[in-house]
Parts: sequence; C-alpha cells; structure tokens
Amino acid sequence: MTAVTAPASTETTVQRPSWKSGLLTAVIAAVVTTVVAVIAIAADVPMEIQDEEIPVVGYAQMVLLWSVVGIVLARQLAKRVGHPRHTFVVATVALTVLSFVPSVLADATVATRAVLVLTHVIAAAVVIPRLAADLSD
Repeated sequence: MTAVTAPASTETTVQRPSWKSGLLTAVIAAVVTTVVAVIAIAADVPMEIQDEEIPVVGYAQMVLLWSVVGIVLARQLAKRVGHPRHTFVVATVALTVLSFVPSVLADATVATRAVLVLTHVIAAAVVIPRLAADLSD
C-alpha cells in the first residue's frame, strides 16, 4: 500500500481585524472619551474653542469616525505589507501625535487644550492596541 501525501500549502492566512471587534472597540473608546469630556465640564473646564462650546456628542462622533479609518487602515495593511502590526502601530502613534497639533494651537484655555489632548491619548490607548492585537507580524 502506497501513502499519498498532499503538498504543504504555500498560502498564508492574512489575519485582519474584524469589523465587529473594531467597531466594539470604537464604541468603548467613544464612551470613555465622552465621559472624560463630561467630567472636565463638571470640573468647570471650559470646553470651548473660540468661545464656541464643543458639543459633548462631538467627542464620540470624532472617535467613531477616526476609529473606522483606523480599522480600514489596519485591514489594508494586513493585506499589503510584510509586518502589518509594526507598521500599524508606528503609523497610528504618529497620527495620534499629529492629532495633538490642532488641540494645542486652538484658541482655548490651557485646561481645555490639555483635556482635548487627553481625549486623543485615551482614544488611541483604547483603539490602537486592540486593532494591533488582531494583526500578524
């Protein structure tokens, strides 16, 4: 009796963040950043830019929007680059730092600017590790 073995597959499986996991993470980040903004408002931090109040819902909206961009970025990097986790983390940390610029330059109090930067850091701290964990390296 002769044994027949199939050749080993040379295909590699691309590991990408799922939409479900990514969106759940985005919702969590949106809630946490909104809570931080509400706490700041309760602590009398004027969450205003150029004397115009930042709507509380705006924090969640921006986190959700940019988290979806992050999910798309992670999924595309998983398909197109050799080390998607590393590339994703480097790119998103750099983009997070760049996102501080408008907040730091805003016509607002120092406390307001600090809270705005803090919300960026919190959103990134929630979203980036979760999406990166789903990428292979």
